[in-house]
Amino acid sequence: MESEVAKSANDAVVGQLAAPTNGPDRAAAALWLFCRAGSHSFALPMPHVIETMRRLRIEKLSAAPPLVLGLSIIRGEPVPVIDAAMLFDGQLTKCERLITARTGNRTIAFAAEAVLGIRAIPSQELERLPALLRNVEAIEAIKTLDEELVFFLNTARIIPDSALDLCNSEQVEA
Repeated sequence: MESEVAKSANDAVVGQLAAPTNGPDRAAAALWLFCRAGSHSFALPMPHVIETMRRLRIEKLSAAPPLVLGLSIIRGEPVPVIDAAMLFDGQLTKCERLITARTGNRTIAFAAEAVLGIRAIPSQELERLPALLRNVEAIEAIKTLDEELVFFLNTARIIPDSALDLCNSEQVEA
């Protein structure tokens, strides 16, 4: 997969639509940021991605859901950090990178082991979720790339607003 993925964010413009370069259907494709957390690959829509960075200090929150590692100060603001691996199998990731993304009018950070690059994926190539996964709101679609399953995430559905409110209120009390 890495061979076909752009090597850096400089290879693509955030929010840009790209046309596939092969096949008879040259419909527009969306850009996705590919990452790895634990044994899973996932992709975030580039229009929602703010930046990627090395791991920063993460302050644990006692009342946060297991998915939330804690808060990190990013660009002077407290940002909830989500363990991306916990979305898939309940195993903690070895956090090496943080990826900040917009979720509605808020910002969250994803903890990941690696940022793999950017790739344009035509929407018609994204597979509909199997019936058993349709109630998993965080996953927008799935696709097999180079014999590996990739989960395409819906950033607006990663964590409920009530959990974000809890993170903010605990941060205010601290």
